[in-house]
Amino acid sequence: MQKPNTLKHSCFCFFAALSAPLHASPEIARPAYTPPPSAVSSGSILQIIFSLLLVLAAVVAAAWILKRISLPQYGGGNLLKVISGVAVGQRERIVLVEVKDTWLVVGVAPGQVHTLHSMPKGELPLHPTGSSSDGDGKFQGWLKQMMEKRNANQ
Repeated sequence: MQKPNTLKHSCFCFFAALSAPLHASPEIARPAYTPPPSAVSSGSILQIIFSLLLVLAAVVAAAWILKRISLPQYGGGNLLKVISGVAVGQRERIVLVEVKDTWLVVGVAPGQVHTLHSMPKGELPLHPTGSSSDGDGKFQGWLKQMMEKRNANQ
């Protein structure tokens, strides 16, 4: 009689033992797949939208309050007042400024402000000679008249 090859026999038994639980009961009871609950429900979506609208309303209300509070503060009982102005270039203007009882004709350019003329406070002529009837035309005519007077005196 032949002796069985013990090494082959032991390997066969080992692998058979490992594979036995896989083939022993083909009907293993597995739990049925249940999907996880939804992370975002319709109630939470409404809560998110309501929170977003509440934040936006708070931002708008804060902006409105800041606009109402940040009104220009005129110090000293309105000692400084801009009477009129006219553009003489793309970024240059001539402005008539009232300081107490003095008028200043000021040239304003980017980064520069120069006093062109100062005079005691007076009344602007309603219709200076040679000017149009619109608001800027009054100041232009008045300025032209004052410049002619100044040039005639020199």
